[in-house]
Amino acid sequence: MDMKFRIMVVDDHAIVLHGLTQLINNSPDLEVTIQAQSAEAAIELLKANPLPDLVVTDISLPGLSGIDLTKTLTAQFPKLPVLVLSMHEEMVHGERAFRVGAKGYLTKQEAADKVVVAIRRILSGEDYLSERMQTMLLHQIRNKPKSGAISVLSRLTDREYEIFRLIGMGMSSSEIADKLSRSVKTVEAHRANLKQKLGLRNAIELNRFAVHYADRERI
Repeated sequence: MDMKFRIMVVDDHAIVLHGLTQLINNSPDLEVTIQAQSAEAAIELLKANPLPDLVVTDISLPGLSGIDLTKTLTAQFPKLPVLVLSMHEEMVHGERAFRVGAKGYLTKQEAADKVVVAIRRILSGEDYLSERMQTMLLHQIRNKPKSGAISVLSRLTDREYEIFRLIGMGMSSSEIADKLSRSVKTVEAHRANLKQKLGLRNAIELNRFAVHYADRERI
């Protein structure tokens, strides 16, 4: 029997985790050997088990984000490729994923059709960008004025950007604190940093800018 490539899947939603696992296991050359529902659990499982050939991770996880996980894995296991999945199609997410070492970026909307294609391409030594992200890259190059918000947001740390994105989704400081397993005080400190870095005067301006950005990215 031919050897199968071993895949790890990380997603905090049990249904998505199960669906991705089934999708991957339906391929004759791929097999999900490790599952995790948080970045912290994923790191511990990787230390305790034989390394897989590739990790597929959601970007939005409780505690450490998928970006944080990718950064950690790139440092600890530099030969272990990571494919990042996201519900969101923001240019900045994809850019950040590749910046910290991801080998591929794919939106969840495309995952059912493309995740196996992306996995195989990365295992062959190539990078993988979703079609949506390739289009957005070209759009950014051809329409420089629209890239203003992107260049401003590039000043943010990964955690600040995650909080900015959650503000844009309409979440309160307490809701963000619960989602990221941080204190409300810590989230408020990040909010203050966001206002300073983005040149905004108050919480209302921050909320308005974050919501506007989130709405624009959904177009």
